[in-house]
Order: sequence, then structure tokens, then C-alpha cells
Amino acid sequence: MPLKAKIRNACKPFLPTGDEIRYLFPASSTDFGGERAVSSVGGVNFLVVVTDRRIVVIASSYWRRYKPSSVWEVYPRSTRLGPVDIHPSFGPTISFGGLALEIDEEYVSVIRAADLEVEGDLPADPLPDL
Repeated sequence: MPLKAKIRNACKPFLPTGDEIRYLFPASSTDFGGERAVSSVGGVNFLVVVTDRRIVVIASSYWRRYKPSSVWEVYPRSTRLGPVDIHPSFGPTISFGGLALEIDEEYVSVIRAADLEVEGDLPADPLPDL
């Protein structure tokens, strides 16, 4: 299910000027490593914004999942979000740039579509004049 326009608009101030939101989905941390280690107990909520130029991971409030609070990390648009790992007891997860994120099942197709754009495998628009 697409996120509401209110959430998209709340993410825009965290994006560089001129970036257009292509995809947006919520995610929760499952594990972190390295210098930015965060306890997975309680997790951290994120909004992952895929723009036409980059991927921006925005940390959101612990108590309000859809309230963006700060930019966590920025990745080049060429970064692949998948593959999506489907776990029978845990739910779908993705790993990229040192992040391991759990996502809701309904956003699996969003991630796959974003990755297809990177690969250039999207089919041509059948009705380009509309």
C-alpha cells in the first residue's frame, strides 16, 4: 500500500533540492554492525526514500514510525536494495550498505521495482502519449 502524501511531504525536507521521490517504504532495523552499531533491541524505524538520483535512509521517531527525524545515510541510486530474503518466521528482509532491514510484505514489489530501474530492465511504456 502506498504511503500517504502527508508522509511523502514530511520526507521532502530531508532530500536534496531537485530530487524527485520515486519510491518510499518503511523499514525497521534488524541488525547493525561496524561503527554505527545500534542495539537491535527495540529496533530503529526508518523511511527509505528512493529518488531519481539517490537512496536516502531517514531515521524516524521511535514512537511514531512515519515521522522522519534525521537523515541516517545516503547511497548512490545505483545501489541495489535487494534481493529480498523471505523468512517464514521473521518476515521479509533486505540488506544494503551495512543495513539489515525488515520490511512489510506489501513493500516487496516496491523494492523489486526500484532494483529493476537500476538494472534498466523495465519494459517500455505501452501508452507513452497518456
